[in-house]
Amino acid sequence: MFAPLENVSNKKDVRHYLRQLRKRQPENSRKIAEKRANHYLKPWIKRGKRIAVYWAIGSEMRLDSFIQAAQQRGAYIYLPYIEPHSLRLWFTPLPTKIKGSLKPERQRVKNKLHIPQFAGKKIRADRLHTLVLPMVGIDQHGYRLGQGGGYYDYTLASCMGKRVPQKIAFGFACQAVAELPCEPHDMRMDYFVCEKGVIKIGSLKR
Repeated sequence: MFAPLENVSNKKDVRHYLRQLRKRQPENSRKIAEKRANHYLKPWIKRGKRIAVYWAIGSEMRLDSFIQAAQQRGAYIYLPYIEPHSLRLWFTPLPTKIKGSLKPERQRVKNKLHIPQFAGKKIRADRLHTLVLPMVGIDQHGYRLGQGGGYYDYTLASCMGKRVPQKIAFGFACQAVAELPCEPHDMRMDYFVCEKGVIKIGSLKR
């Protein structure tokens, strides 16, 4: 599954390459993959547990089925909340009903993408049991390539010495590569969940 990267080395080029792979998937294949991946993620649902997910944008894998099941089973679902002028994320409860008259508190604009921000009692990452992260790519050592904002890495680094939630990178199998360019501040994931199953990251070191 973790295919070698060819002819790309820096993060900018890798992001472009992997985004194109993700975008080029046929719509029918995408829906099947999302259904399977959401199914593989459901064992993390436990009543009373606090689980943070993400609001899928662009071609990111959606979490609709997982979110619905988690709320029905009594888990508490949170979304990232970006505080202005800060890289450290808060997390706010995801309302049980998103359609209709419900409006996000505000819109955070980044790279022309509108990410909804919901009001509610904010908590930090060390209060979460599980954190499901979006990804552009992931390698066999558990290093995740994100959008480049640094929010998740900074947020997880702030948990050191406290409780660190289980970190699950969630995406398509085509986003898995043998090795990604990484930096000292990059945080390793505990699991990668995709349409092919659950991969627990081993103890390999660079």
